[in-house]
Amino acid sequence: MNNALGMVETKGLVAAIEAADAMVKSANVQLVGYEKIGSGLVTVMVRGDVGAVKAAVDAGSAAANAVGEVKSCHVIPRPHSDVEAILPKSA
Repeated sequence: MNNALGMVETKGLVAAIEAADAMVKSANVQLVGYEKIGSGLVTVMVRGDVGAVKAAVDAGSAAANAVGEVKSCHVIPRPHSDVEAILPKSA
């Protein structure tokens, strides 16, 4: 898969769910999954074309910030194929 990867990291699950909801509603992206990092940090990941992923991450970050705390967000336009090994397996 050579789609862009977008990530939003939040403090708490509620903000992460809000981010995920906003991301999939705002752009043509697929929800890859989420990862509980520890200390209450949750990262939500989406895939799609670069423009859609950037729009989704912006929307998700804004939505999560309205109900909780956003720690970090990032878009990788063309992640290396080796990165696939550390991503959650999609259903």
